[in-house]
Amino acid sequence: MAETLSELLRERYGRSPSVPEGLESSPELRAIAAHRSHRRFADRPVPDALLDTLLACAFAAPSKSDLQQSCVIDVREPSLRALFVELIPSMAWIGEAPVFLVFCGENRRIRRICEMRGPAFANDHLDSFFNASVDAALVMMSFIHAAEAAGLGCCPVSAVRIHARRLSDAMGLPAHVFPVAGLALGYPGQARKITPRLGLAASVHRDRYDDSRLPELLDEYDRRRDAVLPLAPDKQRRPDQFGVAAFYGWSEDKARQVAVRERGDFGAFARDQGFSLD
Repeated sequence: MAETLSELLRERYGRSPSVPEGLESSPELRAIAAHRSHRRFADRPVPDALLDTLLACAFAAPSKSDLQQSCVIDVREPSLRALFVELIPSMAWIGEAPVFLVFCGENRRIRRICEMRGPAFANDHLDSFFNASVDAALVMMSFIHAAEAAGLGCCPVSAVRIHARRLSDAMGLPAHVFPVAGLALGYPGQARKITPRLGLAASVHRDRYDDSRLPELLDEYDRRRDAVLPLAPDKQRRPDQFGVAAFYGWSEDKARQVAVRERGDFGAFARDQGFSLD
């Protein structure tokens, strides 16, 4: 098992930057670099005191202008959890996770504060929706870091947005509150490999955006990832439409994934929740 930060970064990216002296053994950085998603959990409950502690740490995340536009729904009711499984059958482990949370953008609170204090809310446009989305994402990422520090494993579930309207109704989300992602949580039930990521050269730009090297960087990444987490031939998406690829790497898989329209009604849902997206 990788021990140093350099080893973890090399496992993730195929190579490691020159880690500054003194950071190789940083527990915080090593924990971030070693992140893994978990979908199988041990039959062991997460104590309420621990969950509350993790949530308190999570809401310490940065917030746009200190507006604090996020909230969490802790889904415990068996019938409600069963609805998530029914609507997202490919993720049956949602029903088996000891904890399932839904992180939401929350623009309702600041509007109510305006009503209570007098000044009219003057920002009824796309940026309000965007700011609440980012706040919720920051809180969720902070929660993941806190949970992993406590020995727990997590897996975000963006698929809740495929059924945003029905799940929001079931959770009683009022106007100006919307789901960003779910998160399954528990003690890991099995060891997981580190998922290789695109190299930094594909994601970090200096001064100006430049993707001129994308073809070669994708080829390198596809083959590096395939060596660690190969996709089985029977996992190729829509072979009836796209055929069977001799080499089926990450980029081919993702191109086929986004070739199928999903969540096309999310904008309409957001407008029905009271947002102007202009």
